[in-house]
Amino acid sequence: MDRNSNAYTFIFAIVLVVFVAAMLAFTATSLKPLQENNVRNEKMQNILTTLNITAEKSAIEETFNTYIKQQLTLKSDGTVDTGVNAFTIDLKKEIKKSKDDQRFPLYIAEKDGQTFYIVPLFGTGLWDAIWGYIALEADKNTIIGAVFDHKGETPGLGAEINQKWFGDMFIGKKILLDNTKDFTADGNYVSVKVVKGGAGENNLHGVDGISGGTITCDAVTLMVHERMSNYLQYFQNN
Repeated sequence: MDRNSNAYTFIFAIVLVVFVAAMLAFTATSLKPLQENNVRNEKMQNILTTLNITAEKSAIEETFNTYIKQQLTLKSDGTVDTGVNAFTIDLKKEIKKSKDDQRFPLYIAEKDGQTFYIVPLFGTGLWDAIWGYIALEADKNTIIGAVFDHKGETPGLGAEINQKWFGDMFIGKKILLDNTKDFTADGNYVSVKVVKGGAGENNLHGVDGISGGTITCDAVTLMVHERMSNYLQYFQNN
């Protein structure tokens, strides 16, 4: 074939595109198990972080299984759905369902002889998804740890929610107005609010907002309030 002909040029381009596409597909397929394992390990580490536990990369799963004693899947009425693996629940998909059809993962941990309850979070920030985990003490009211992350918030502003100092502000805060363990009483559940301009040192239900990140902070407030409200019935009955 004449290498200077249009036919040769087109055929060469087609072959090259097919070859490159095949190589990319092969690479993506080959790396998928590694990527999935990294996502799994990151999820485990985030859950452990709420308990102030850091694990070596090679021992994340072992450490996770050491501290996480139960992984429950809850229905909207607070009962346990034994047919669904809590760890595999994709909250991004769940929040698109009606509340009655959603399933809510809950991790119960033990550390230093104490029991803790870890609630996964998911919501929408200014530009894209935000998510995180909050750990409650045995009273199911007092926050012992929190971690947040995002997909595309503004660098230096809303993106600061993934910093340790932001999550640490939630430690010691309460989700109930009155510490009576009456989780479902009208007005007793108040969650924790990210307050623009500062929450004040003695505010047990508020943390300081991020300067310039008001919309993202409001999204965190909504996410925490909405997600944790789905666990009140379980907390009330257990």
